[in-house]
Amino acid sequence: MRKQKLQLIINITSLLLTFFVLLSSHVRSSAAGGTSGENPFSPKAYLIRYWNNRIYKVPRPDFLFNKASPLSASDSARFAQLAANHSLPAHLDSFCKSASLFCFPDPSPSLEKHANDVAFSVYSDKNFTNYGTDRAGGKDSFANYSSGENLPVDSFRRYSRDSAGHKDHFTNYANDGNVISQSFNTYGAGATGGGGGFTTYAANVNAPGLKFTSYADEGNGRSQEFTSYSPEANAGDQGFANYGKNGNGLANSFKEYGKDTNVVGSTFTSYAQAGNSVNDNFTSYGFNGNVPENKFNSYADGGNSGEESFSSYRDQSNVGDDSFQSYAKNSNAQKVDFANYGQSFNLGSDNFTGYGQDAKGQKIGFKGYGQVNNFKQYADKGVSFKEYKNTSSEIDAPMAEIKGKKVTNRWVEPGKFFREKMLKEGTVMPMPDIKDKMPPRSFLPRSISSKLPFSSSKISQLKEIFHAFDNSSMESILNSALHECERTPSPGETKKCVGSVEDMIDFAVSVLGQSVEPRTTQNVNGSKTNILIGKVRGVNGGKVTQSVSCHQSLYPYLLYYCHSVPKVRVYEADILDPKSKEKINHGVAICHLDTSVWSPTHGAFLALGPGPGKIEVCHWIFENDLTWTIAD
Repeated sequence: MRKQKLQLIINITSLLLTFFVLLSSHVRSSAAGGTSGENPFSPKAYLIRYWNNRIYKVPRPDFLFNKASPLSASDSARFAQLAANHSLPAHLDSFCKSASLFCFPDPSPSLEKHANDVAFSVYSDKNFTNYGTDRAGGKDSFANYSSGENLPVDSFRRYSRDSAGHKDHFTNYANDGNVISQSFNTYGAGATGGGGGFTTYAANVNAPGLKFTSYADEGNGRSQEFTSYSPEANAGDQGFANYGKNGNGLANSFKEYGKDTNVVGSTFTSYAQAGNSVNDNFTSYGFNGNVPENKFNSYADGGNSGEESFSSYRDQSNVGDDSFQSYAKNSNAQKVDFANYGQSFNLGSDNFTGYGQDAKGQKIGFKGYGQVNNFKQYADKGVSFKEYKNTSSEIDAPMAEIKGKKVTNRWVEPGKFFREKMLKEGTVMPMPDIKDKMPPRSFLPRSISSKLPFSSSKISQLKEIFHAFDNSSMESILNSALHECERTPSPGETKKCVGSVEDMIDFAVSVLGQSVEPRTTQNVNGSKTNILIGKVRGVNGGKVTQSVSCHQSLYPYLLYYCHSVPKVRVYEADILDPKSKEKINHGVAICHLDTSVWSPTHGAFLALGPGPGKIEVCHWIFENDLTWTIAD
């Protein structure tokens, strides 16, 4: 009995000591500023204590701590337990809302097939299953569908399947959205006659994810037209699988597809494969884009008496990467015409494998084709080259003349890159749009992030956790982030992807030591206008230094790609309104002094000239990005 009482006293004493230690730490943190009223067991309170223990005599930055997990102490403990038990998938909705994550909503209840014509206006986030299936005639139209939304999710399954003479038209679909996810499965498959049209589809969006599966597969005499598809979009991917496969007399046209885009890619698999008398026309595809990436696999493979034409494809774009595999292979009497293809600002990459191989009666022509290319197993008959330039385009500077006409590579935004001499008081210069276009998210506390898989080898588990269906936008987002985080570092680079503030602190300290300070531009004022540079201060006296720069990656929780950047100078500058001379912002800029390992096609050299290793390149730290330096 005496031993039990003694053990009870010891347990109570231990609990009281723990409580007073936590309370003391909480009081010290409160005295240091900014944590009054914070539950000492919450993720944010823990983070504050972590900062105080790891960082030497540097005030906590509000802009970084505002991204800390908003979870309460109880929710943090509950979700950490669910993660440890692999039970998060069943609680994803509450997890995403409580932790302020970016998650696509699960599909809404489906709208089933209908008998009468419909016109949808100002409509969004719907799931269409068996919609328009077996329709005879009629027309369905969609206007202003999912426009201006942050995360529009729409799904069309068996839309217009096996219909006859049915038409459907999409106008202003998903325009001005952010991270859109649209999927069309068996769209128009087996349909006879009629047609589908997309006008101004996904214009001015960020990270479009558009998937067409079995589009017009086994269709007969049906026409599809894409006009102004994904103009001015940023960093997205379009996928077309079995588009027009086994079709008969289909007519497909793409006009101004991907115009003025940035790193947008399209993949066409089994497009018009085994089709009969199919007519496909690509006009102004990828025009004036930055690094467009298009892949055509088994395009028109086994086709009969069809016609494929590419006009002004990837014209005036920067670089670009196109791949054609088994294009028109094993076909009969196919006609393929490339006119003004690949007239890019900088040398891109085109790879033709099995192009027109084993075809009969084919006619393939290249006119005004302007790239060095790689042809493997290419048909040796029925191919003609006219005005073929086996060199890069005539354009080799940000402003050049082509046949006497001034041309500007518009994707190099004014002010995105600049020289160090511009950071001088009194300089008037353009400022790019530094606004963060990522969906709002928060970090996870390390107690949860450490229990979640983060590896390409665990992609199936990640897809289950975040409800990422096959070929969905979320699956692409997960794979893209993992690929970037797992790639081999560049020469001299040390990198790490971090999903918690604690991990970011650890990485910065491991590179720079405990006396470090994160810096970012104060706000977005001045974006897309001319600005006047006010007082300028070089960090660490303007000496050449090393920094750790952290850039956001698109992921369900806040994820940063952090890497060490040697041989830089970091500056802080007051940003003024050129007319009123009033201060509107306080900017942080980083100047990379050694650009020798940068790609010759980097946008900085298109904007500024010379090339790798010949100039330094400076840029502003954008909203919600940051750079760590030794504190001064």
